[in-house]
Amino acid sequence: MTETTATPLEATTQIAAPPEKVWSLVADPRSMARFSPQVVRSFVRGGGPVGIGTTFVNVNRRGLLVWPTQAKVVRYAEGKDFAFRVKENYTVWSFELEAVDGGTRVTQRREVPQGISNLSQGLTKRVLGGVDTFTAELQQGMTETLAKVKAEAER
Repeated sequence: MTETTATPLEATTQIAAPPEKVWSLVADPRSMARFSPQVVRSFVRGGGPVGIGTTFVNVNRRGLLVWPTQAKVVRYAEGKDFAFRVKENYTVWSFELEAVDGGTRVTQRREVPQGISNLSQGLTKRVLGGVDTFTAELQQGMTETLAKVKAEAER
């Protein structure tokens, strides 16, 4: 079963770097620990190149709480769109890139096309401070992630 009232999240920034450079930072899960305030480490299964169907494990942290999630790349349009679906909660996380004014507009989203799993909703309520609190943290985390991607891409 799923909770179908989940809120999609979105954050956008403009980066003074070409889409190819930004793509190299956001389209490989192994780099997410450098940018995301929640991701500690990511392991790509098989260790090869990333593309449609690639599976990986994220190790996430919030304070003393640490938990793994499994994910699968569901969209991979080089230089434009990278998305993966998290197995445990059904959410789809994505980065969309668009060339603009000599740079790149990057939009990160948490999509909820199938809602969020009841298991995840229950754990969020009991362990992560509630849905509203955790959703606000995820939104803030997206803003932090894009700020770090921007800083690295513009160096």
